[in-house]
Parts: sequence; C-alpha cells; structure tokens
Amino acid sequence: MSIIKQLKWRYATKKFDATKTLSKEKLNTLKEAFNLTAVSFGLQTLKMVVIEDKIVRERLIEVAYGQRQVVDASHLLVLCIQTEIDGNDVNDHFDTIKAIRNTPDAILNPFKEELKSTVEDMPADKKLIWATKQAYIALGNLMTVCAVEGIDSCPMEGFIPKALDEKLELEKHGLSSVLLLPVGYRADDDMFADFKKVRQPISKTVIEL
Repeated sequence: MSIIKQLKWRYATKKFDATKTLSKEKLNTLKEAFNLTAVSFGLQTLKMVVIEDKIVRERLIEVAYGQRQVVDASHLLVLCIQTEIDGNDVNDHFDTIKAIRNTPDAILNPFKEELKSTVEDMPADKKLIWATKQAYIALGNLMTVCAVEGIDSCPMEGFIPKALDEKLELEKHGLSSVLLLPVGYRADDDMFADFKKVRQPISKTVIEL
C-alpha cells in the first residue's frame, strides 16, 4: 500500500457511517500509535480518552457546535494534556527507562536531575503550551496511521474544551482536552469524499537549499 496514495485518499470526514464500527484490532493499532508518538524528552504528558458509548457522545454534541461526527463516528478520541507537569513525571519516566533498559543509576541520574530542573523551573503557562504542542504531534501521527489503515478521521479544534472537560469530568484525572479526533468509516453519501484534494504544487511549499 502506497502511503502517498493513502494520504491522498484521506480527508477530514464530514459524515461518518454510523452503522460501521472499528474492529478491536484497528482500535488497538490506534492506541499503540498514540503511545508510540514522538514526544519531547520522551515525557508522555499526554493522555488519549477513547469514547465508544454513543450516549456519552450525544452529550458532547452541544459543546462541539453540533458537529455530528462526534457521535456518528465509530469512536471519539479525545487528546488531553496533564494540567500539572512536575518532577514526578520525570521520575516516572526514568524509572521506566531503568525497568526496560536496565540502565544504571550512575548513567541516568545526571540526565534525570537536569531534566527535572528544566521542568520545575518552567513557568506553568509555558508547560501547558509545551504539552499542547505534543498533542498536535500525536494528532498528526494518528491521522497518518488512520490513512494507512484505511480508517477515516476528522481532526477537530472546533469545540469548547472547558465545557467538554466538565462533561467528561477530566479534572478528576488531572487532564484538560486539547483536540478531538472522531474515527471510523465515511458515509457513502458524504460528498466531500469525492472532492479532489487541493494543495499547492511541491515547488511552492518545499524549499531546497
């Protein structure tokens, strides 16, 4: 399967087939892809909430400006950032490194302490901006994986994060929503599926030095 062919096939799906559901295997692929997303310093300060329950999703339509993709897709993926990022996250990360690679503390500790200092000295607002940028990396990764797997998706910034957080009680988990990604399969009558993709020629968008 050509990845370029699949990226041309991909589009922001406006209408999903509400009768079609992702297989467990496809959903697990997306979970794995999210978990393998490239992140700054390897710190995973992101979480992905996977919502299949349509009753829960129906309650979210009003905070998503009436966009039916939220409910009609097979699943709704909510990309979230931690509201608090501190030295404990660094400790957890390095504990994981040690457990997986069996790297001695003598090698890990200098890097761990340096990163803890960087994170703890960073102003709270900059931490949130930093984490949010990681969420966009995860979104791009997921969209590409969806295309390769023949899964339709629709990236969405058009919702009210604070209201959605309240409805999903994300504060209990120390999370704040950043992006939505409904995933599933396009409806046969979604006219946007047949539109030609509009992009500038590569000669205008890529500069070679």
